[in-house]
Amino acid sequence: MAGVWAGDWREWIQAEAVEGGFDTAGVAPVYGAESEAGRVDAERFAGWVEAGRAGEMEYLKRRNEQGVLLRSGVEVAMPWARSVVVCAVNYNGDEPLSIVPAEEGTGWIARYAWSGRTGEEGKLAPSDYHDEMLVRLRRVEAALHERYACETKCYVDTGPLVERAAAAKAGVGWIGKNACVLNQGLGSWLLLGVIVTSLEVAEGEELQIAADRCGSCTRCIDACPTDALVRPREMDASRCIAYLTIEKKGAIAEELREAMGRQVFGCDICQDVCPWNRKAPVAAREGMLTRREMVNPALEWLAGMDAAEFRRWFKGSPLERTRKKRLHRNVAIAMGNSGEARFVPQLEAWSTGEDEVLAESARWALGRIRGLKEERKASVGLC
Repeated sequence: MAGVWAGDWREWIQAEAVEGGFDTAGVAPVYGAESEAGRVDAERFAGWVEAGRAGEMEYLKRRNEQGVLLRSGVEVAMPWARSVVVCAVNYNGDEPLSIVPAEEGTGWIARYAWSGRTGEEGKLAPSDYHDEMLVRLRRVEAALHERYACETKCYVDTGPLVERAAAAKAGVGWIGKNACVLNQGLGSWLLLGVIVTSLEVAEGEELQIAADRCGSCTRCIDACPTDALVRPREMDASRCIAYLTIEKKGAIAEELREAMGRQVFGCDICQDVCPWNRKAPVAAREGMLTRREMVNPALEWLAGMDAAEFRRWFKGSPLERTRKKRLHRNVAIAMGNSGEARFVPQLEAWSTGEDEVLAESARWALGRIRGLKEERKASVGLC
């Protein structure tokens, strides 16, 4: 089933996206591998994967029967695809940044994972942007089918395409040096959802590609604690704190642990320092409301969670995917980096437990606390 975007389609899709619960939207044509643009995108993605930048994220490495990476071009998995609708929602919460001094002994949960939806008695229940975004995409998709005869498929982080590349081509924003999509009015606190369609962008239609406004700024690159931003717009995910705390299974490499600081789920540092986020609007949409318990949570509170408590606070939220075992591994590392002796009893209890990854992380943390104590003693002696 094929068709062509027609009429005032740009204004129309923008209006439908906003009506459906998004902040902005755009349409990007699908460039096949035979085109110059398609070939460049495919080669860039393949080179990134082959360089080991994807770490253990095997879903990014999936190939078809011909050995072509599925995410190297949306047409690889869906030959009927002709365009992609990219919808973006702002998730910025009215709370401090991770780089602002916080109470000692607290951890950091990435901003996007604070989300909640109003539940019983007006209390906020955990919500996951995957579910929230998909509901909104379905509304836009339904409107598409009312106006056009076309084939469609909705995705939130699960589709065979690189969403940020499509967002840049759709004019939603430019890809910043921190590898995030930046919008001049909204900043980079953006979640992306896409609708792949069989609709053609008519030949001669001028694309509305956003101008790159990063200029000479390198604050995100300079601020990354683990040097994951290996060059402007290229991230080594295997070094990224978000990857380490969420995607990485097993033990985290020792040489990266100190740089993780107090991060226990995700990382916002490269966005916190971005000048374009200074005036980013605060989101207040249902389903993306801030659960304030997620902001600067006490490490002791997180460490004391049993399975039932973990489910109560995180079932249905992005943190559910990391599971209690990995969360506690991250908390152990954050406790070590805090240097606080009050965490020693908890770490000692973990250090002899059955979970060897947690036990080893706890032993490292105990050594880190001792090391920081000795450094402080030496510092006092020099004064």
